[in-house]
Amino acid sequence: MRILIAEDEVLLARTLAAGLRRHAMAVDVATDGAGTLERLAVTAYDVLILDRDLPVVHGDEVCRRLVAEDSPCRILMLTAARTLDDTVAGFGLGADDYLTKPFRLPELVARVRALQRRSAQARPLVLTAAGIRLDPHTKQVTRDGREIRLARKEFAVLEILLAAQGGVVSAEHLLEKAWDEHADPFTNAVRITIHALRRKLGDPPVIHTEIGIGYRLAPR
Repeated sequence: MRILIAEDEVLLARTLAAGLRRHAMAVDVATDGAGTLERLAVTAYDVLILDRDLPVVHGDEVCRRLVAEDSPCRILMLTAARTLDDTVAGFGLGADDYLTKPFRLPELVARVRALQRRSAQARPLVLTAAGIRLDPHTKQVTRDGREIRLARKEFAVLEILLAAQGGVVSAEHLLEKAWDEHADPFTNAVRITIHALRRKLGDPPVIHTEIGIGYRLAPR
């Protein structure tokens, strides 16, 4: 899952990004509204974590523009304001969820995951296929009851493949959704990660390569 954090408090933004990355999410950071809009224009984010009081372009305006474009990106608005009127105003702008500061990281993670499930392509709480069971909340993966320990990128790639329900996923899409904006588009990181996943998932192989197209998770 690809996340954009729009937060002008740099230390908070870095802390949130590090916490979300521990949950196998790809995270980019913008520190003002203009930078946020620039990133939204070029990258298909799943969730925008949006501080309401952004400089340059206010967070309210960022929210309005995203909603006006009918973007599938879900918006989780952050604010230091705690009144009911502020909360109602945030939802009135088109935000999908609202969180007041200070908050705990586990709550943020839970809300982000909930927004992901409410996306246009709704998905179950736990992803399963070919004897594989992946729980995004506990970060637990099993195959035929055997626990499998995965690195963060391996977990992220497997989650994307499972969510595709047997559809082919291109290497470009995997790179966009599982890595952040600093990833080299010419890197072989996807191929290396797929190789590691195949080894850890064991036999019979379930990740198939469609030459020149991408990868898919085949049912048994």
